[in-house]
Order: sequence, then structure tokens, then C-alpha cells
Amino acid sequence: MLHFSIEGAQMQVHPVNNQWISIAITVVIVAIVLAIRLRSVGRARPLRLETLWIIPAIYSIAIVVVFWSQPPHGLTWLYCALAVAIGAALGWQRGKLMKIDVDPRTHAINQTTSPAAIIFVVVLVIFRSGSRAVTASMGMGHSGVMAATDILMAFALGFLMLQRVEMFLRARRLLAHARAMHGG
Repeated sequence: MLHFSIEGAQMQVHPVNNQWISIAITVVIVAIVLAIRLRSVGRARPLRLETLWIIPAIYSIAIVVVFWSQPPHGLTWLYCALAVAIGAALGWQRGKLMKIDVDPRTHAINQTTSPAAIIFVVVLVIFRSGSRAVTASMGMGHSGVMAATDILMAFALGFLMLQRVEMFLRARRLLAHARAMHGG
């Protein structure tokens, strides 16, 4: 507890709980990102198959560097493997929620984010924030926080990779069908 003296009077100032500040910042960031993303819901955007690999590749390199410099210990490796598998399954589902169309004349591929896809990501962010709060409330030390971070990073890797794989395979199949139907 902090004490300050103002003209002979004692005033008590209680430090703000850092966990609440972290939650508030997360909520504000999610709200801003959600507002930006919701503006594009329902609007078709070009989907370039040749670039779908870039984000997962960059993220994979980042994880390799992090795990190489500070590798997970013990059972954390198992939890990371499980997180990759769960992330992959959920990433595949999110990829399926993305609407993909092929223009029959030009064979241009477009994607449209569905509201369900946005809600899906918001639920994942809330889950991640909740798991961070649970980790903090359980009194996990630095090693526990590192393990939780490693597991969440592994989850994100599986999620990003399989979302992009599902979108790539489906878009390629739709493009082949459009070319077969309309020549090209």
C-alpha cells in the first residue's frame, strides 16, 4: 500500500491490479480488431494461392528460433504436440468457414470472411486470455508462464498452417472445376 501526505492529511493509494489492466488492454485491442474486421465481412477479397504459405512459414521460423533458443522442458513438449494437433483441427474448421468463389470467366479466386469465422477467432482470443488469467491465478511461476506461452505458440502454428492448407486445397479444387466447366 502506498501512502502520500498532502498538507498533513494522509491519503492511501492502492496500486491497480496488473491483471485487470492486461484484461482491459486485451478487450480494447480485440474490439478494435473486431471493428476493423467486421467492416470487411461479406466483402470479397482476392485470394492468391501462391501466397498462402507465407504467414505460416514466417510463424514457423519464429517458433523454431524461440524453441531453439529456449526449448520447452519435459512434458511441455507433449503438451505442445497436443496443442499443434488441436490448433490444426480448429484451423481446418476456420478454413472451412471462409467462403471461396471462383469467377467462371476470369478464374479469379476470391475469399469472403464469414461472420462465423470472425466469431470463431474472437472465441479463441477469449479462450487464450482466460487461460492466461488461469495460469496467473494458479500462481505459476516463470517456468509455468513459459510453458503456457510455448503451448499457445504451438497451438497457433497448427491453427495457421491447417487453415491455409484447407483454403488452398479447396480453392485449387474449385479452380480446377471452373476451368473444366468453362475451358481454360
